[in-house]
Amino acid sequence: MIKKIVFVFLILIIAAGLRLYKLPSSPPGLYPDEAMNGNNVLESLETGDWKIFYRENFGREGLFINLQGLSVAAFGNESWALRLPSTIIGIFTVLGVYLLAKVLFNNETLALLASFFLATSFWHIIFSRIGFRAILAPFFLTWALYFLFKSLNAKYYKTCAVTGGLFYGLGFHSYIAYRATPLLIAIAGYFLYKNYSLIRSNKRIVLAIFTISAILAILPLGIYFFQNPQDFFGRTASISIFDSPSPIRALALNLLKTAGMFNVAGDFNWRHNLAGRPELFWPIGICFLVGIFISIKETMKKCFSPELILLAWLAIGLLPVILSNEGLPHALRSIIVIPPVFILSAIGAMKIYELLKSKLTGRWLPIAGYLFLSLLLFEAYSSYFVRWSEEPRVKTAFAYQDSVIAKRVNNLPKNQPKYIVVTATNRAIERDNPISLQSILFLTKTFTAKQRSDKNIYYLTTEEFEKTDIPENAFVLTL
Repeated sequence: MIKKIVFVFLILIIAAGLRLYKLPSSPPGLYPDEAMNGNNVLESLETGDWKIFYRENFGREGLFINLQGLSVAAFGNESWALRLPSTIIGIFTVLGVYLLAKVLFNNETLALLASFFLATSFWHIIFSRIGFRAILAPFFLTWALYFLFKSLNAKYYKTCAVTGGLFYGLGFHSYIAYRATPLLIAIAGYFLYKNYSLIRSNKRIVLAIFTISAILAILPLGIYFFQNPQDFFGRTASISIFDSPSPIRALALNLLKTAGMFNVAGDFNWRHNLAGRPELFWPIGICFLVGIFISIKETMKKCFSPELILLAWLAIGLLPVILSNEGLPHALRSIIVIPPVFILSAIGAMKIYELLKSKLTGRWLPIAGYLFLSLLLFEAYSSYFVRWSEEPRVKTAFAYQDSVIAKRVNNLPKNQPKYIVVTATNRAIERDNPISLQSILFLTKTFTAKQRSDKNIYYLTTEEFEKTDIPENAFVLTL
């Protein structure tokens, strides 16, 4: 028992280290989408108006932004304060994957491997250090499924069912791709209902409590969408393959790109990846393929198997990605499948280890196993903090120059008038503020009129600037 706790603790320490180390400086700069969240936070802190849904930037569910508000309230308008909630959520997702894998397979080694693979995943580390709401999706779904399965063997099964339902319902407040998951929950529920060997006589009570709790958690957002149906779809229609000239061809191409993202070519966006690198480090990629093969075999032998849940999660989670026509392969849009990917990889790794154990003798194999885990840790550190973080194109991807400008403006005397002139080509459109200006607005804390007045900062178009009487001691910057 103590050994198990020590291993879990070490994995969480590794996960925390890779997600917290150098957080104030990496990623460099602040991407405008992150900054838009921050500006909504600054306005809400000023007005006290915290929302279920924020309409700017194509619309975003409000839960993550409101969580960011707690961090900004505590630490100020810093880029790392916007990202800290993602880091904490990422760490707890690692713990959730350990618990879910254990409750699904009742195998301590598999659970530890899955959580370690996730802890050292470059794919997950990146999004655990960026202020995007999508990081909530795998977190909520992992914990929801854990409590659902745990409720069937727990003394306090009603409490587990309520907790699982609330986690699941809150997931709808995270990211639009999460809306595909009811099919997964239906499969999980049917699996639990049919697999009598795992289920106590309270199965119907558990599923009923889980469902009611989930509905209650979803309800506030559901009411909002009922009152504002135009906000429900966001960008979905504009990036759908059905809006492309040849949907069938686009679907086939998307399937190929998405299937290849794990082992062949990953996301080409420097903000999401070492551009074009497969999302899985190649040894884990091999384990993943073996894990899929084993899971398919097990599902064919016994349809209602834990492996079925993982395969269904993978297929359903990738469906929104495959049906989109923008920027594929897309690591961010695929984020919801990260937990099953690494549990499947752990299944594959265990199978490979068993095969090697049957062929090899002596103490070399366990030593090789520990060296392999050390390699994963080294590769994660090297990929993120050496190769990716120091890459000049990453600075461009995160609008680093805007953070330099904001720092310069913040260092000016408060009583000095500061005029920032936004050129016509840079005018584009959130609450009269260009998207490209959002990072500067957040880092200088000048999103609202009151904040600009307090800081003596004025944002003008070229035309407005030409008509304004500028004091001699004013600082003027043209963007």
